Amino acid sequence: MIDGKPIIGIVGGIGSGKSMVADLFGELGASVFHADQVVHQLYTRDEVRKTLRGWWGDSVFHPDGSVNRAAIAISVFQVPKERARLEAYVHPLVDRERERLSRLAIGNQQIKALIWDVPLLVETDLHKQCDVVVFVDGPVELRRDRVKSRGWDAEELARRENFQLPLDTKRQIADYVISNVDDVNAARSQVRVVFSRIRSKFF
Repeated sequence: MIDGKPIIGIVGGIGSGKSMVADLFGELGASVFHADQVVHQLYTRDEVRKTLRGWWGDSVFHPDGSVNRAAIAISVFQVPKERARLEAYVHPLVDRERERLSRLAIGNQQIKALIWDVPLLVETDLHKQCDVVVFVDGPVELRRDRVKSRGWDAEELARRENFQLPLDTKRQIADYVISNVDDVNAARSQVRVVFSRIRSKFF
């Protein structure tokens, strides 16, 4: 807990809707940290772009100079050492922003809880710093449809999930499960129930 506010970690499969569920908690007064959004912001920094260019050259940049995340993904998922190098560089920067956001919650009575939407929450042991872990469950067929907007097919989804812990493991770690089947109102109702239970436990 931070300043008496529970830390709620969000886990689930790729494309399960973790960020949406995190935002639904935000509607109820929680401060939401989206790790992926922070990475997007980091990739706009000159010093970060300079580092990436030093590693991979122009191949990971769009013609306008912005970072090509898809090209980076190809590099890091094909070569484990490259993935480890990128994570060793980016993760501390993301952690620093998460800690900064957490400090802002201190003394702020409007913030009821902190939500950590971090893709590798369990893999990096961050879940051990959470008071509660929520698993977002989505059928694999639906998750495949959702990631098509990222330009991924079923094979790409499976390949990326192979780099993460099995979903059954994450589900077992979780204290609560929220089903997300493309019905925002249904998900919102579940979040309200879960958040009420969490608050009754910690307040």
